[in-house]
Amino acid sequence: MERRILLVGGEEFRPAGASMDYRILELTGKGRPRVAIIPTAAASENPQLAAANGIRHFSGLGADAYSVDVIRRTDAENPRMAAQVNDADVIYFTGGSPEHLLSVLADSVLLKAVTAAADEGTIWAGSSAGAMVLGAVMRRPSAGSPVSPALDIIPNVLVLPHHERSDPEAVLAQLSESDYVGLTVLGIDGATGLLLEPDDATALGAGNVTVYRAGGWKRYANSDVVPGLTSAGAEI
Repeated sequence: MERRILLVGGEEFRPAGASMDYRILELTGKGRPRVAIIPTAAASENPQLAAANGIRHFSGLGADAYSVDVIRRTDAENPRMAAQVNDADVIYFTGGSPEHLLSVLADSVLLKAVTAAADEGTIWAGSSAGAMVLGAVMRRPSAGSPVSPALDIIPNVLVLPHHERSDPEAVLAQLSESDYVGLTVLGIDGATGLLLEPDDATALGAGNVTVYRAGGWKRYANSDVVPGLTSAGAEI
């Protein structure tokens, strides 16, 4: 598998993230890349606006952007809907509710189509909720437990979006529980991403990626290589 996955900490489709997103478009090697925007996580907010924002943003960067309007589980199980990602160069899941996104995507026809596209070289991007669901587990204390299962697309990883709002020492104290043993935890700021490739991982964007592992933490800024991580997951 030659997957390339971009985990974004939130604040997607804004000027602060333009250089990061332009870099992703460059990586496709296409003159006018096709970007599929999937606003599933925003279903209870305004998915049409989320998709429109993505289309406007990526069109301004020179892409051919379009929406794949998967809102409910029935949409994700529709082969004609899933087929809309087949020709995409980038597939981008917006932020919103990670619980809803997970319930719609898990074991769906759409997930199989996205996974197959990623295996063929399409860049898979997810912001906030779209990034959270890709890890082994999600941190959702409101659900009644410190962590809950996610899609496990990136094994041994947990994503904490909007991390610019967090104090790393406080987060580290919370991560001392047994639920986090064996996990690499990625705190990703808004308008910031971590590009996972087959051989390495690189921080991109305006803020920092804070990596928690082995009882400590370290920050990485734009263009820094983050050790111990690839698109196949985190080293244990």
